[in-house]
Amino acid sequence: MTISSISTARVQQAIAAASSRTGVDFGYLLGQAKLESGLRANAKASGSSATGLYQFIESSWLSVVKKHGAEHGLGWAADAIGAGNRVADGGTRRAILALRNDPAAASLMAAEHASDNKATLEATLGREATGTDLYMAHFLGIGGAKKFLSKMAANPQASGAALFPQAANANRGVFYTKAGQPRSLSQIYERFGAKLGTVSETAAANRDFATRVLGLNGDTTVVTGQESAEDALSWAHTTLGRIEERPRVDVLRPTPENARLAYMMLAGL
Repeated sequence: MTISSISTARVQQAIAAASSRTGVDFGYLLGQAKLESGLRANAKASGSSATGLYQFIESSWLSVVKKHGAEHGLGWAADAIGAGNRVADGGTRRAILALRNDPAAASLMAAEHASDNKATLEATLGREATGTDLYMAHFLGIGGAKKFLSKMAANPQASGAALFPQAANANRGVFYTKAGQPRSLSQIYERFGAKLGTVSETAAANRDFATRVLGLNGDTTVVTGQESAEDALSWAHTTLGRIEERPRVDVLRPTPENARLAYMMLAGL
């Protein structure tokens, strides 16, 4: 199977597996992937080196793989990345960067990256990091997120483009309105928060997803108590239609609903 032919169902199963393995909330990881790439494993940004399901730029990807790759079977890649995220062999470097298009590797590294950023942001901000805070850290890097969030706290109406001219150049749709007016920091933050909250497309798409991915068909390994497989599938249909990334969600403590959905998806592998 080529990267371009990887189905949305398989991508979402990879996200569920990463959530289960790392403990990072499935709903957050799914929402981030939808916002970053539309769940396309081979998505490529036009204005930067960002690529893959979570649109990691080269430097960020090499950094997170160096730190966490060995924990997830990528020891060969972690060992090859030296000081300053340099990789001596060109072919090896290309192979490591190509992993950004592997949904399993990308989801695992995105989860680890979120966990690392959460701890760093909370130490800096002196408060619990929200899902949107973590997305800003992914989008701007941890240094950029600290700068963004600190400035927003002091002056929410400040221009995002003025503070981040390079990022604004590469992401005009984020930093400017359709009319070309620069968005304020609070407007940028609120738009990302709203988009992260929309992790499902339509009720019909959710029903189709649950039927294909969960594939219960009488399998009782994903049901609870006296629940039938049909009841479990009905529950999944309903839950997939209303998952939200709530403003104060703790992404390292998944909700029971998200945890169960992740398990159900893994059972369909």
